[in-house]
Amino acid sequence: MAQQKTILRALTGETLPTPPIWMMRQAGRYLPEYRATRAQAGDFLSLCYNSELAAEVTLQPIRRYGFDASILFADILLLPQALGADLWFVTGEGPRLSTIESQADFDILLPVDAIHETLNPIYETVRILRRELPTETTLIGFAGAPWTVATYMIAGRGTPDQGPAHALKDTNPALFDQVIDRLTEGTILYLSEQIKAGAEVVKLFDSWAGSLKGADFDKYSLEPIKKIIAALKAMHPKTPIIAFPRGAGERYAGFAKATGADCVAFDDAVTAEWVAQNVQGDGCVQGNLKSSHMVTGGEYLVSETRRICQALSKGPHIFNLGHGITPDADPENVQLMIDTVRAG
Repeated sequence: MAQQKTILRALTGETLPTPPIWMMRQAGRYLPEYRATRAQAGDFLSLCYNSELAAEVTLQPIRRYGFDASILFADILLLPQALGADLWFVTGEGPRLSTIESQADFDILLPVDAIHETLNPIYETVRILRRELPTETTLIGFAGAPWTVATYMIAGRGTPDQGPAHALKDTNPALFDQVIDRLTEGTILYLSEQIKAGAEVVKLFDSWAGSLKGADFDKYSLEPIKKIIAALKAMHPKTPIIAFPRGAGERYAGFAKATGADCVAFDDAVTAEWVAQNVQGDGCVQGNLKSSHMVTGGEYLVSETRRICQALSKGPHIFNLGHGITPDADPENVQLMIDTVRAG
């Protein structure tokens, strides 16, 4: 049954008449049922670590829309918390972490083999999902890529230009490399456990890759992702891996070959037509409708969805947004997008 799943077929390089579809942040605040479950959990982190409720919100968009894949409900900052960083969320503002500004800050982090004590509830969520998901629905696990996670650990929060991380890598590259290496090793262990628990695909989110240029992009985005993929492929050779170096621009070209990724997800700053010409020849691609269409809807949503499907119809393609759906999206527009994709 597994190899009949449309996402897995696309990830092995098959061109399908209708692209399979899922949506980044598909379990989230745009859905009233999500908001109700989150209220039940109390707060965001409590929801992440409550295996039953995290599985419930993962299942909600599958029940409502019948997406071809579900993605584990968790957060990219759970790994730094498992490594010993303090993590909390400020309502309306987002995550806050203890910062790494010196060697002493780094030295209090835990070794990578200590992460599972904190992350065991996440693996339990995966096990629940494998039992409860429809047989045709693929289960995707995920983690943040080292560069992106490091930017939060160094700044203690999200920043518009990732300035603190750039400053540390430029002024204290030895310390910065230690952070990247610890995160690379931890991510390998974290994703491997997700796969053992039942994740059929894993995805690496390098959400801030676009702020790296030239040799820095190679060293801090491409190389850590390559190491993670190589290690996971050695342990789990049949598990496909999606890489999403958001903001990579023309560096999307060649990224799959350079890293070993089975699929490259791309944002809406590049066109589907460009991706068809420059990226899709190396394998499966995933993207890239603008998230704003989930708010505005209408004929423009329909025409853009059709354009993307048409542009990428000659190779393996998983339909998705160019970034995560936003809380102000209309659930009816999600249905319109799905109906448009599946109508061909």
